[in-house]
Amino acid sequence: MLITFRSKAGAEVLMLSEHAGPLLRAAGKSFPEQVPERGVFTPEQLQAAIDGIEKAIAQAPAVKEEDDDDDKPPVHPVSKPVGLQQRAFPLLDLMKKSLAKGATLSWEAASPW
Repeated sequence: MLITFRSKAGAEVLMLSEHAGPLLRAAGKSFPEQVPERGVFTPEQLQAAIDGIEKAIAQAPAVKEEDDDDDKPPVHPVSKPVGLQQRAFPLLDLMKKSLAKGATLSWEAASPW
């Protein structure tokens, strides 16, 4: 499922639910298995959510970079692994902008079309 994060403070952020789930849990939202189809962070909840995601990033294992072996063909950027810091950056940026403007940040399942 594709999740759309929205706030009046910035552009929409799209993320697959399998990637959004761990970030939402780190931000303090609890849910049994699947990401709920809708949810919200109030301006009062945003600082704790930001702190939780930043803590998860600090504790996440680093993404192993490929060796700089000149004999191997270069790896295409699409094939490189994505770490939690890279995956979380757009959402974290939107959260910080929302906090600065006192705006609510919501998410919902994106329309299939």
